[in-house]
Amino acid sequence: MQKKVQSVKKAENKVGFEPVGDRVLVRPSSADEKKSAGGFIIPETAHKEKPEIGTVVAVGKGKRNDSGDRVHMELEVGQKVMFSKYGFDEIKIDDEEYYVISESNILGVFTK
Repeated sequence: MQKKVQSVKKAENKVGFEPVGDRVLVRPSSADEKKSAGGFIIPETAHKEKPEIGTVVAVGKGKRNDSGDRVHMELEVGQKVMFSKYGFDEIKIDDEEYYVISESNILGVFTK
């Protein structure tokens, strides 16, 4: 029996950095994009922690399983995600800050 291979449409990578394996490149949300549940903007001085929300900019090809087959990545470029506070590596590309995050450290995807 043959496995069906899914055709995944990749969005154009405008950053020029492709994560490897099951990693994704995320642009963290800026302070002015952070709002309270009531829609109020929280000023930068009110939160000292790193942002835990960002937008996926590039996606790796996926991790390989024990038999050597690629495991399909669930994330896509453009999705807004929430991730673990300390589960990422910071990098700078063209003076802009990005996070490289393993797919397993992505907690969820915002649908609205």
